[in-house]
Amino acid sequence: MAKTSGFLSETRGKLNDSFQTRQTVNGTILARSPRKASTPRRSEKQMFMRCQLSNVAANHQLYNDRLLLAFEGKPSGVSVYNMMIQANYGVSPVFITKQERLNGGCVVADYQFCRGSLTSIAVEKKANGVVMSDIALGGLVIGAETTVAQLAAAVIANNAGWEEHDQITFFHAKQTRDAFSGVPRATMDSWKVVLDKNDETALLTQVSALGFTSVSTGADGQYVLGMREPLANAGCAWVHSRQDKGGALKVGSQRLFVENELLTYYRSDAAKKAAYDSYGGVNTRAVYLKPESSVATVATDSNSGSSQNGNSGDNAAGGDQQPTTPASGDNPGDSDGGDDLDKD
Repeated sequence: MAKTSGFLSETRGKLNDSFQTRQTVNGTILARSPRKASTPRRSEKQMFMRCQLSNVAANHQLYNDRLLLAFEGKPSGVSVYNMMIQANYGVSPVFITKQERLNGGCVVADYQFCRGSLTSIAVEKKANGVVMSDIALGGLVIGAETTVAQLAAAVIANNAGWEEHDQITFFHAKQTRDAFSGVPRATMDSWKVVLDKNDETALLTQVSALGFTSVSTGADGQYVLGMREPLANAGCAWVHSRQDKGGALKVGSQRLFVENELLTYYRSDAAKKAAYDSYGGVNTRAVYLKPESSVATVATDSNSGSSQNGNSGDNAAGGDQQPTTPASGDNPGDSDGGDDLDKD
């Protein structure tokens, strides 16, 4: 703050965005203009869309390009990322902050990550926490000596809709959290096997017993394919895929089965508010026209006895329109390459 003289001593009020003059008992004072709080740019619906995309993008990257052919019938001009957004937008959204996302944050969530025409594999958690699929193995107990051919014979014989040369892929995502920063992190592993009745390779040299273990159904001598250990702070899924005679990949629709204690918080109102605030907050002063408030009745000539509704401007509001896929500028990350659902 400084006392002025000369022509400035005759001025009063704001000079520009940074300075203004004030008249005091001691003369004219030049002072900085008070800063105005910036108005957030996004409405609540825009912020809702933006913030839930961050964790979907993080999970998409978690699969490390294994999903190139995971969506049957994907249009050539649409990315796998956008297919994953379509499948998961607005369904139990998970909110992480901008800072968590920039620091590699990821919350393992039960997102759908593939979609197709084959029958989905059902997943169930037993009382002891072990997760099992509905892929029946009959009496096969997988051990160190079990071959790929034995697994193939058991799966094809005990499950309708499975054929030789079909593939089983097992995904396992593990949730962790930084001890210092608290940022949620995740890793993903996957293993696959092609059902070949002539392959005498030991099964567990190709895949992990983590997802390829015989689990008792409770019925005498009957087993299904399941996990070796209880699922905790992690997600898993088995995927059925097949390459048809024309070379196209067929796949079952699957969602990651998740047991993750972090999900309770990251789906809460507190997590949503933290995410909104990290992107600048919601513009509560934004006002949008509502269709019901923009309809006007215009009287016509009294002889006609009729009226017109003038609501041609309803669609101009646009503020309440919710896109099904994100604009390209909001795409936090996109990748197309590699595919672990396809055969080697």
